[in-house]
Amino acid sequence: MEPWIALAIFVAAYAAIASDRVDRTLAALLGAVAVILVGITSQEDAFAAVDWNVIFLLAGMMIIAGVLRRTGVFGWLAVRTVRLARGEPLAILLLLAGVTAVLSAFLDNVTTIVLLAPVTLYIATTLRLSPVPFLVAEVLASNIGGAATLIGDPPNILIGSASGLTFVDFLVNLGPVVVIIFAVFAVTIGLLFRGQLAVPPDVRAAVLALDESEFISDRRLLRLSLAVLALTIAGFLFAAAIDQRPATIALLGAAALLLVARLEPDELFREIDWSTLLFFVGLFVVVHGLIATGVIATVGRWLVEITGGNQAVATLGLLWVSGGASALVDNIPYTATMIPVVQQLGSSGLAAEPLWWALALGACLGGNATIVGASANIVAANAAARAGHPITFGRFLRVGGIVAVLSLVISSGYVWLRYLL
Repeated sequence: MEPWIALAIFVAAYAAIASDRVDRTLAALLGAVAVILVGITSQEDAFAAVDWNVIFLLAGMMIIAGVLRRTGVFGWLAVRTVRLARGEPLAILLLLAGVTAVLSAFLDNVTTIVLLAPVTLYIATTLRLSPVPFLVAEVLASNIGGAATLIGDPPNILIGSASGLTFVDFLVNLGPVVVIIFAVFAVTIGLLFRGQLAVPPDVRAAVLALDESEFISDRRLLRLSLAVLALTIAGFLFAAAIDQRPATIALLGAAALLLVARLEPDELFREIDWSTLLFFVGLFVVVHGLIATGVIATVGRWLVEITGGNQAVATLGLLWVSGGASALVDNIPYTATMIPVVQQLGSSGLAAEPLWWALALGACLGGNATIVGASANIVAANAAARAGHPITFGRFLRVGGIVAVLSLVISSGYVWLRYLL
């Protein structure tokens, strides 16, 4: 009976998260409490099931990003991009997408969108254009760029923590295909939006008159922040060599930055997205209920039987199932649910590493298909709605769906050639 109860709690929490009618953090926490109250697991075991490496990695990077926000560097980057594009709207869009993709590889994509959205809205307003094409392009680019590294997208953080794969592993294995996907994305997005970006010459001149140096509010803090961020990223690159986990490195970087910059910790701690962190905590406990009652083990056995132990079928099937599922629901709860299934498949005799890469690519890239597929999508949609330019589900799907399918096709070819031949 317990497996069915655990499954019912999970489905109810998942449905609440997907519906957007209940705050997703509240839904996850209520599901976690229910798992404990009905006796599926004890409070001690539930807390032990939380992956604190994920929680503290995100917290550390949020603190560093919060300090960077105070320097105005993200506004400087956006305006500098406009000047490099010489005021040409399509070039601005593509350059902003490129900046977003690169930043999302080293800061989580939600943070990147939160920081760049206000500047993007300002630029679009100055150009007298709808911000929707710019925001949609940035969101899609953030999910593509975030797929390249361990810290770029929450699904990768979850996968890295569960599998032991390092920052370098992600960069070496997923970096090449992400570069190819971004190149195809740039061509695609240019064709899809080219008719929506006409700007009169006088308006273009006004944009070019913007002075990017005015956005930098604290040069000393900027120098310190960039130095600490560079050292933190270096720490991720050499984490295996120094035998440290990513969370320890991120927390060290955050603490060092607060110390050398002489900032009040209380102010930065208030800027941490506690809602996201508590969402992860609740989700880990709900998924633990499925593991503790044997539901995940049963699903794993079914998948082994369905694939017949065939590595190619299992790997490519996982990639497309993950892409499709992440288009319908947020890729964070989906990935958290599938991690123990992949572990089960790995223990059945299949090579685990190709499965991890398939899960990462499917979850990160499939989330581009719909407005609810990834957290960054929702953040951008909320920003556009507040500016009076709502992004409808259908409008996003017409662009995101094409980009997601192309991305999954390219990923399939890459995974096949690199891991399955």
